[in-house]
Amino acid sequence: MTSEEKIRSAFENKDWQEIKVTDSWQIFKIMAEFVDGFEKLAKIGPCVTIYGSARTAQTHRYYQLAEQCGKLLTDRGYGVITGGGPGIMEAGNKGAHTNGGKSVGLNIELPFEQFHNKYIDHNKLLEFDYFFVRKVMFMKYSQGFVVLPGGFGTMDELFEALTLIQTGKIARFPIVLVGVDYWGGLIDWIKGTMLQKEHNIHEEDLNLFRLVDTAEEAAEHIFRFYDKYVLKPNF
Repeated sequence: MTSEEKIRSAFENKDWQEIKVTDSWQIFKIMAEFVDGFEKLAKIGPCVTIYGSARTAQTHRYYQLAEQCGKLLTDRGYGVITGGGPGIMEAGNKGAHTNGGKSVGLNIELPFEQFHNKYIDHNKLLEFDYFFVRKVMFMKYSQGFVVLPGGFGTMDELFEALTLIQTGKIARFPIVLVGVDYWGGLIDWIKGTMLQKEHNIHEEDLNLFRLVDTAEEAAEHIFRFYDKYVLKPNF
């Protein structure tokens, strides 16, 4: 089905009974994804999620940074969660897996780009149809986020976490942005426009994340946070 055909199909008239039946059955599929995710992830223990682009090549320095982050985190007993795909996600899983640590993949079924990587532990691969269910799993079972350069999906996960922490909907946990060259312009805009010009956030909101340039700095920020605070579920 082409993109145009999908749009036309979405706008086709449906009677109320058809909508009601479809929505009712969809509830059970959503519930099944939540139950499966909760049961599997609750057994894994403290983990840190590594985010970033699925399109990053293995030769790129960001891939190598993500792999190193995975290794450093598992050195201290943390498991690593990723979106389960290629690129930065693969690198994070690879660093954890080759270091003998727990390597978790929360894969999403997409019409392009996404397939699970080979570095996920066979009993720690979860498949999702729904983005919002998958996002709950990231948020609930991660004790920290390490965010490497990525696209819209990476931005989505980053800003949702910042929003939920800012509004007190979940407990605070460390969020580290890795890559000064990549994230610097965004942070300058947040400070200059969002904060100083438009006053849409508070000064202290800038403390919800940390910008670093090395895997060692990223891991150390996570470790220091939990030297001070007790590990616990986010909600």
